[in-house]
Amino acid sequence: MQTRMIRPEYAERFRCIGPACEDTCCAGWTVTVDEASRQKYLDLPAGPLRSLMETAIVPAANGKPETDSSATIRMLPSGDCPFLSPQRLCRIQVEHGEGYLCRTCQNFPRRTHTIDGLTETDLSLSCPEAARLILLERCLLAPAGASGYHITWDPRATSEAGLKGYFWQIREFVVTLIQNRRYPLWQRMFLLGSFSRRLDALVRGDMKRSFPDVLNDFSRAVAERELSAAMEIIPANPELQLRIVVQLIAQRAKIEVASPRLRDVLDMFVKCVGISGKASTDRRVTRYVNIDAQFCEPFFRRRPHILENYLIHAVFRDFFPFGLSLFDAKAKPEPARAFAMLAIQFALLRGLLIGVAGARGRKFNTADVIRTVETVSKHFEHNRSYFPQAYTTLAAKGLDNAHGLTMLFRN
Repeated sequence: MQTRMIRPEYAERFRCIGPACEDTCCAGWTVTVDEASRQKYLDLPAGPLRSLMETAIVPAANGKPETDSSATIRMLPSGDCPFLSPQRLCRIQVEHGEGYLCRTCQNFPRRTHTIDGLTETDLSLSCPEAARLILLERCLLAPAGASGYHITWDPRATSEAGLKGYFWQIREFVVTLIQNRRYPLWQRMFLLGSFSRRLDALVRGDMKRSFPDVLNDFSRAVAERELSAAMEIIPANPELQLRIVVQLIAQRAKIEVASPRLRDVLDMFVKCVGISGKASTDRRVTRYVNIDAQFCEPFFRRRPHILENYLIHAVFRDFFPFGLSLFDAKAKPEPARAFAMLAIQFALLRGLLIGVAGARGRKFNTADVIRTVETVSKHFEHNRSYFPQAYTTLAAKGLDNAHGLTMLFRN
């Protein structure tokens, strides 16, 4: 059997637009400086930039010379980088060239890994231009018949690497499922969750079958719509959706919300849905549902590729459903948990988009989507502890199962 080795080759098309960008890469973040770059900065001739470096680049308390985080840049009280010029250009790059940027700044928004000997680069949606490139492209990936990397595998063979040995087969199935418009998007998410739980059972040894058998049976069930009846009986629960989105926002708001862009998005959601007022829960839920039906859902029905591309990007970003366990021979993957984390992120984004759509009304457009996605990526996804804590909260409520997670985005 042949499997396409689907990779985020669109990253090669990314080009930074510099001062034309509506945001800055570094604002509001901790930017680490690798030791090699720090030494280059110390060797620069005396001058205003060198003096600024001596005060703005702070050695990390526990930094080690061989690491990429031996120092950090001390941001201004505004959250901006001290090396940002009035023209919104990096003074280090302007005065000494791109080669003098620290590794963090040189690479962003790119992230590179090697999988099976192949170098793979994806992009972060916390860069507005990267978000535009990924989300707005109607044909993000090459079609199934296009030339590219393929592997041939024997479905009767047993992989010595366990489930990880089927990484490319799993990726191809997942991406194909996300793009399968025979099902509404919430049903594709349900199917992805069901598939992930089957993979989880394989990892735990609870299912005495081979991966090829599981893949073949599930592919047939999707093709023949065998799970359609089971999906249709899952009730929509907008009250639960709204409550969880509000809790996710409140959890993030415990951290200082310094970014004006984040504050704007959260304010639009809160004011539009009526969270800050005295409206009853029923009225808030009714408003939430009406906004979705009037502005948000029709917008994405006309542009289905946007949310599909968001999910495909997440598959690449997280090496779904393996995460970083893909690169650790001793670590066991947790596919069911990986799906739950993806479902939480998707539910949060969808909820915030509904709020922004309500605030913008008929003016809601792709620029609003890009701003919302970039903000969620920059201030939620890049906080490493945020979504694991959110998952723990949902698990404690008993919502980390098929029906509970599906109700987070069933419309």
